[in-house]
Amino acid sequence: MKKYSDLTRSELQHEYRQVLEKYNDYKAKGLKLDLSRGKPNSDQLDISLPLLSEARPREKCFSINGVDCRNYGVLDGIPEMKQLFADMLGIKTEYITVGGNSSLQLMYDTLARAMLFGVLGSRRPWCKEPVKKWICVTPGYDRHFKMTELFGFELISVPMTPTGPDMDMVEAIVKDPTVKGIWCVPKYSNPSGNTYSDDTVRRLASMECAAPDFRIMWDNAYAVHNFRGECDKLLDIFTEAEKYGNLDRIFYFASTSKITFPGGGVAMLAASPANLQHIAQFLGVQTIGYDKLNQLRHTTYFKDKATLDNHMKILAEFIGRKFEITFKALDNLRGLDIAEWTEPNGGYFVNLNVLPGTAKRVYQLMEEAGVTLTAVGATYPYGIDPQDKNLRIAPTYPTDAEVEVATDILVLAVKLAALETYLKS
Repeated sequence: MKKYSDLTRSELQHEYRQVLEKYNDYKAKGLKLDLSRGKPNSDQLDISLPLLSEARPREKCFSINGVDCRNYGVLDGIPEMKQLFADMLGIKTEYITVGGNSSLQLMYDTLARAMLFGVLGSRRPWCKEPVKKWICVTPGYDRHFKMTELFGFELISVPMTPTGPDMDMVEAIVKDPTVKGIWCVPKYSNPSGNTYSDDTVRRLASMECAAPDFRIMWDNAYAVHNFRGECDKLLDIFTEAEKYGNLDRIFYFASTSKITFPGGGVAMLAASPANLQHIAQFLGVQTIGYDKLNQLRHTTYFKDKATLDNHMKILAEFIGRKFEITFKALDNLRGLDIAEWTEPNGGYFVNLNVLPGTAKRVYQLMEEAGVTLTAVGATYPYGIDPQDKNLRIAPTYPTDAEVEVATDILVLAVKLAALETYLKS
């Protein structure tokens, strides 16, 4: 097939009729499919059910340091859970404090504390700053953007590149003292699937920031979520930041949410000892302790890193099938010059760019055929995609058969939207 832009009008009309016929066949089926959120499928969640099945007699309710996990206390988490996160992420246990089930909640709490009280290096609480700005790597995670928007930050877009955010732009922007931070999903980024290069990590850790309280919100949500080929390598930002005296710059987040149960996992915040000491004075007022029994369940189930690695291999096989189905479907767009997409080695998303000006139309066509996508613009600050071209595809939630149908419809919708555009010109 030739590029759509090279087709004659009669060829475009012929192609349009053929594609529309196939699309209408699907549309008549009354389907209800979902490619909108990066949620595990129920069958995937079943893989972790043994975590819940163990009866817990009294003697198994104690952590290795003798703490009764049924009781109050231990705000920063039991030692076993810290060690599990340290092994999983390759960071020091002394940087880790363990929270509840949601890393997003820890991010919100971190920003809320900064708004109310400031952070180390702040001249005043961030809520008293007359102007405050935040860097958003785009396309990126909508919940990150909405959080900083909610707290009143002006959001500044910086494009994602294959090696991470455009660092020339970032380094120029942080010369403004009103810029307080940046959102980063450094490994298998949401939604591009890119992993930050060593050079990008070093530049983030070492760059000169005009704001003395500038913070990197390092959301390493997909650290162990590899599903094809060799696992991407990510440089440890703590090690790099320490070299340049910027250890306090990092707020690092992760969780077991997509490893075990999104609604019942364990989340953590990692930061410099000085940052953790600063946070502790507020955390002790906020809570008397998180769910230590859940921490104990996870560390009993994941006895060591080898057990975790084996578990992730099982998940990789399960999730990888859905991505391979997606990649196979998208291959039908190759050579038409109407779309480009990422094929990451891990994570939960495929980043799809369609013909500029057609993403909303693709979304509409998918909706009419019974397939839900992430809202157009969600991957950009304020929900506005300036080129109307970006779509985030999340193939993990449907069954394999449903992914096959949904991605077939996606290809037809991308083609139809492009053909309509060329026929109007």
